[in-house]
Amino acid sequence: MEFISGVKQKEDISISQLLTGNYIGQTVRMRGAVHNVRDMGEMVFVILRKSEGLVQCVYEDHPDRAADRGADTAAGAARSDGKDNEAGAPAAPADSMPVPLQLSNLKNLKEESAVEVTGRVAAEARAPYGYELRLCGIEVLSEPDEILPLAINKFKMHTSLEAKLAMRPISLRNVRERAKFKIQEGIVRGFRDFLMSQGFTEVHTPKIVSRGAEGGSNVFKLDYFNKKAEMGQSPQFYKQTMVGVYDRVFEVAPVFRAEKHNTTRHLNEYVSLDFEMGYIDSFEEIMAMETGFLQYTMELLAKDYQKELEMLDVKLPDVSRIPAVRFDKAKELVAEKYNRKIRNPFDLEPEEELLIGRYFEEEYGSDFVFVTHYPSKKRPFYAMDDPEDARFTLSFDLLFRGLEVTTGGQRIHDYKEILKKMEKRGMDPADIESYLMIFKYGMPPHGGLGIGLERLTMRLLSEQNVREASLFPRDVTRLEP
Repeated sequence: MEFISGVKQKEDISISQLLTGNYIGQTVRMRGAVHNVRDMGEMVFVILRKSEGLVQCVYEDHPDRAADRGADTAAGAARSDGKDNEAGAPAAPADSMPVPLQLSNLKNLKEESAVEVTGRVAAEARAPYGYELRLCGIEVLSEPDEILPLAINKFKMHTSLEAKLAMRPISLRNVRERAKFKIQEGIVRGFRDFLMSQGFTEVHTPKIVSRGAEGGSNVFKLDYFNKKAEMGQSPQFYKQTMVGVYDRVFEVAPVFRAEKHNTTRHLNEYVSLDFEMGYIDSFEEIMAMETGFLQYTMELLAKDYQKELEMLDVKLPDVSRIPAVRFDKAKELVAEKYNRKIRNPFDLEPEEELLIGRYFEEEYGSDFVFVTHYPSKKRPFYAMDDPEDARFTLSFDLLFRGLEVTTGGQRIHDYKEILKKMEKRGMDPADIESYLMIFKYGMPPHGGLGIGLERLTMRLLSEQNVREASLFPRDVTRLEP
């Protein structure tokens, strides 16, 4: 009888173990993919790629010639950031190499082969992380059948976005592409950790629904056991429901929009960071909570993702305070400063969003701005109208460098009030009876928001297309890979 008693401890080590332990002079095993092989004649560099980064491995056929190794041979090694320029070679070779490992074997090693290497750890300031492995053994676990279609071992692949997306399983192995999604990991981690610290409960709501939260025709319809169903546009109804259970809830999950946009800012499936909070006194509390999340997350990125930030040359924005401006006032400000006529008094056009972002960067040095009090006719039926002027709502968008990344606000929590607003819009309460149940039996004042993860990542990385911030984008033309 066999029993599984826990995680199996492997004999191979990780980069973090190498950096935190005392391995200098010790022989260790390490597994990874062959990122690059650099043939320097009588010396070969094998750059190993692991989830944490790159590791420099070196083998020299004639150890006694180590003293002759100079700057010319040093140019072949990999830098710690993976960039393709001159970097350090090891200072000295391994003391001895076993017979099975031969120079010819390393020269014929295929890039992207999965290998297990054995080597003696040596300090080398010019190598990634300041260490290298002086090889004494290598085992090929698997190797590719074909030559790589993209030069993923280059710091920049110098290929089109279309090529990167068509060959996504390959392009994501590039160090810069990987860095983007490590930073995105940090954003989600910051969202989750911060909200948990503020008393929020994480929930998981269904994505197959009978009716979309926003209404309208921009939904993906499907046959659900001979019933009509839709892919969820938003967890709105469910997260409001859960406020009546846990007071404060959040979710990180995909949402689906069947909009036939083919722009640099739209996706048909994206990840939404949602939270909803009860017992609020005003919708400004929601904006304050989002500001707290951004402050926490930027500190987390600076602390734990410095390598990726430097690799992508990302400058984190100042979120110590974020300005807020009314919707109508924002339109007036940019119309006056940039001599632009207000064409649509009820919504912000993409050009206006860019100009609002530009205005607050120029005037207040802020990359973010909350635009509040959106017109009621442009907000969903559950948005609470401003009691001082029912033409506007107690809602907001957050713009980041001129792009909307968040929509939120206070919700109607009174049963009679929400029925009244539905009646004004010609909506049938019977269509969303299960949602209205939560108000019929009592709900606290509440509100929340949804953040587009890919848009937030895109702007943080100063990318020009939201697809750059999506692992496997889904748009009007792309369903694979």
